[in-house]
Parts: sequence; structure tokens; C-alpha cells
Amino acid sequence: MTLEHSPSRPLAAAPPLNRGRLLGYALGSVGTGIFSAVPGLLLLFYLTDVLGVSAAVAGAVLVAPKAWDVLLNPVVGAVSDREAVRTGRRTRLLSLGSLALPVAFAAMFAVPGQTPGVVWAGGAFLLAASAFACFQVPYVALPAEMADGTAERTRIMSWRIVCLTLGILVAGGLAPEIVGLGGGGRAGYAVMGVAVGAVMAAALLAATLSTRWVVSRPGPRQLGLVAAFRTARGNRPFFALLAAFVTQSLGVAVMLAGAPYVAVYRLGDYGLTSLMFVCMVGPSALAVPLWTRAARRFGMVACYLVAVAGFAAAALALIPVAGSAGVAGTLLLTGLIGVCYAALQLLPLSLLPETVHADAARTGHAQSGAFTGLWTAGETAGMAVGPGLFALVLAASSFASGSFDAPAVQPGSALTGLLLGFTALPAALMLLSLPLVIAYHRLARAVSPKEIHEPA
Repeated sequence: MTLEHSPSRPLAAAPPLNRGRLLGYALGSVGTGIFSAVPGLLLLFYLTDVLGVSAAVAGAVLVAPKAWDVLLNPVVGAVSDREAVRTGRRTRLLSLGSLALPVAFAAMFAVPGQTPGVVWAGGAFLLAASAFACFQVPYVALPAEMADGTAERTRIMSWRIVCLTLGILVAGGLAPEIVGLGGGGRAGYAVMGVAVGAVMAAALLAATLSTRWVVSRPGPRQLGLVAAFRTARGNRPFFALLAAFVTQSLGVAVMLAGAPYVAVYRLGDYGLTSLMFVCMVGPSALAVPLWTRAARRFGMVACYLVAVAGFAAAALALIPVAGSAGVAGTLLLTGLIGVCYAALQLLPLSLLPETVHADAARTGHAQSGAFTGLWTAGETAGMAVGPGLFALVLAASSFASGSFDAPAVQPGSALTGLLLGFTALPAALMLLSLPLVIAYHRLARAVSPKEIHEPA
């Protein structure tokens, strides 16, 4: 039986959201947070300092699978919308991604002894990125269909960001520790891949099963890929918001990729990688409700701009502090960055469903899958290009690759390059995104309810 909707058939209101449904959906972000963070935080370092791959080649290995993902995500989005029109659900793609991603993730860090590490890790990363797209695209589309009002959708996002923070903390806080407990080197990374992959599998499968109640209602008929994006391209507020978010994701990804290098070569202790990561991401769980209340009082866009500017200022302040090996000051500033990072996750993701619903009045189609396919493609591009961009900074500053047991002695140019790559480059990207947020605000006010963007 098909649930395809006709224009004359009224759509039923979304059922009320209780805490069980909110938690069930949000648990998926534990898994997506792990996959978003671990490759950005550890894979580049694994390639250059464990497998001995040159920085330039390692950067290419990180970028290539994600470049494929950028092409794949919009296709997955259109396929998800077609499935939703036909069946009223997005479950098939969610199931495929939740089963395949943890296996491919573990394989990334389990290079067989006789296999060229760069080939194995790159191929596994390609498979993992494809599986991630199958889960992430329909997953991000669901909030627009889980609730009818702005306040409820913001509530969904608050729960999701808290769980996303938990996933990122598992990735950044526990993953490096598991590497150490596993003996370091190849063996330690292999143990980490299996252990973290198991946590990821539990979270993704829980979300897939817990969201089967959601009835997806993209529009009156199935649209092909070309027709879907031809219909979507007139949504100018969405594309302005997307451009801002992608630029910010790129800045965050550059900083994540640089953290192990700053910990090892500027602060003198690889173990500080976990602590730096926890200080950056940990405050998010506490900051999300604070940003939610602030956005209700001062407006989402105003708070968004403050968070972006705060992130940039704290990153620039790290230059003299981390450059002089000030551990306490570095951790304090990364904590401040973490408070701003919470808003960079919560606020754009809360505004995303509003751009979808506002556009539905223009087109007659609430194409959540098409828009989230483009959104996740952009986010994927930013998170992929970030480590690659940092790798270019390393290559340009004459960074010398080594091994985990015998790290290379770095020239002064490399020490300066990795510090500026970790601080000044993310700050510049954040500042570059400010005009894009302002452009979104101007465009959105013409088509969206004023209370979304202004204080109540």
C-alpha cells in the first residue's frame, strides 16, 4: 500500500513529542558525532605518524572519499524523498547506513600487515563515507517531519545536539585513550576502531528503530533528482544559511585536525589531545540550554553572530598562549571555543527546518530529503576539506612525517605553520562566514515568520 499524498488530502498533524521519542531520535547523533569527529581528529595523524604516509598523500586520502560523498549526499536525499512519498517512511536508508557504517569504520583502523596502509585506509574510508550518507541524510530530514512548530523543532535540536556532544566526546575523549590502552601504534588504533565502532552501531540502530513512528510527507508526488533540485534552487535563504554553515564546518574541521599536532609539537604531550578535545566539546552539553534561552530572548540570528565572533576571537587568542606552551591557558580558551561551538551546531540546525517549511509555501513540496542532502553534502565537504587544508599547511611549512615510535624533529617553519593552522586559519574562516549569516537573515525575513529570527 502506498502513502502517496494528493494535494487535496489534508496532512495529519505530527503527534506530540514525549521524552522517549526525543531521546530515541537524538541517540542517532551519538553515532554520527563519533564518525564526524574521529576521522577529522585522528585519521590524518594515524596516516602520517603511525603508517608513515606523507602529509600531502594523507591529505588526498582524507579528501577523496568525502569528495565522493559530496556528490552522493544529494542523490541520497532525492532517493529518501522518493521513498518517503511512496511509503511514508525513511527507514530503509537509515537501516542500511546503521548496519554498514560501524563495520567500515572499524576497518579504517585495521590495516593488514601486508597491505599498503594508504590503500586500505582510503578504501575503507570511502565505504564508511558512503554508509554515513545513507544514514545521515534521512536522519537530518526527520525533524522537519517530527513536529509542526518552531519551538518543538528547536526542542528536538536541543536534544540532538546534547547527544551529538556525547558522541563527539566519545570520539575525542575516549578514542585516543583507547589507542593508548591498546598499546599504541597499529594495534592500539585497531582496538579503538572496534570498540568505538560498537558504540556507534548501538546508537545508530537505536535511532533507526525509535523513529519508525515518523510519517514523512514530502509532497504530492515523487520527484526525480533533476526535478527535485530544480524545485529547490529558488530557496535563497537556505543556500545562504548553507554557505555560512559550510564555512564554519571547515573552520572547526581544520582546528580538529590540528589538535594532535599542537598537543605533540607545541605542548609536548600527545595525551593532551583528549583533554583539549573534551575542553572544546564538553561545554556544549551545558551551553545548549543556555543558547536556547538566549535565542528565545534575543533572537536566533543575533546569538548566532555572537557565537561566530566569539569562536574567532578565542581562536586568535590561542596563538600566543599555545605558542608559548601554556597548557592551562590553552585548555581554558578551548573551553570558551566549546561554548561558542554549541551555538554553531544548535542554531543553524534549528533554522534549517524553517527554511524547508517556508519554501513549501512557494513550491508545494516540503523536500526535507533534497535540502538535507545538500546540507550534509556541504557539511561533509567542510569536514573533509578541513583536514586536507591543514595537511596543505603542514606540507607548505615543511612538516616531516615520522612514526608513532620515532616522531620526527620538526623545523621552526613547521612549528609555526601547525600553530597558525590550528588558530588563525579557523578564525579567518569564522569571520568569513559572518556576512553569509547576515545575508541569510535578510533573505529569510522576507519569507519566514518574524519570530524565528527576532526575540519574542
